Amino acid sequence: MSKTKLGKNNILLIEDEESIRSFISTTLKNQNYKITTASDGSSGLHLAASLCPDIILLDLGLPDMDGMEVIKKIREWTAVPIIVISARSNEHEKARALDSGADDYITKPFSTVELLARIRTSLRHSSQMHDLTSTSQKPYHHGNLTINFDDHVVMLDGTNIHLTQIEYKLLTLLAKSSGKVLTYTFIMEKIWGPYTDNNNQILRVNMANIRRKIEKNPATPEHVFTEIGIGYRMAEGD
Repeated sequence: MSKTKLGKNNILLIEDEESIRSFISTTLKNQNYKITTASDGSSGLHLAASLCPDIILLDLGLPDMDGMEVIKKIREWTAVPIIVISARSNEHEKARALDSGADDYITKPFSTVELLARIRTSLRHSSQMHDLTSTSQKPYHHGNLTINFDDHVVMLDGTNIHLTQIEYKLLTLLAKSSGKVLTYTFIMEKIWGPYTDNNNQILRVNMANIRRKIEKNPATPEHVFTEIGIGYRMAEGD
């Protein structure tokens, strides 16, 4: 049975107006959602990292930083659904939020029916994506590298290698398509979401970190190869 049916989804609300924060919290609790709130961007980012919520509701007009910055920072490490709830109603602001990495945008004032429908839709899409990426697959082996997808374990010469969440997602994405070239755009969209920007600096940094951990000599890799100007390719499994 899914979390949505059980009503156990954890929602993070980042909103500085106390009356709106209270109204949304009460509404969601009455629908059996678990709700955590933050009144500014900094605490919201901290809670997003520590709680790993199923969905984030975000106001753009925060007291310490602009909501656009919050979206971009969250998108550096997770593709969790983000629904913007804002009084900014012009199309340019909506486009900016979506281009920055938000998944949906609701303009204040909004109805309870609309809010709940948007939340259900985002959770459903997120669940479908998780199902597509979590199917069981036999371990990947190449030389001294082994990846057990079911147990989330990466071994090098029989030793467990510690990877960050993003590094593990990148490595397994490549391994599950070993032998194929994955473009920068494809990888960015799979890891950081469909609205990530075209700057692949964060991808290059994470790939460099992965190589330092799994390659004997990162300058002459044995497992992950760069196809210059195109993307990356994982050596085909044994």
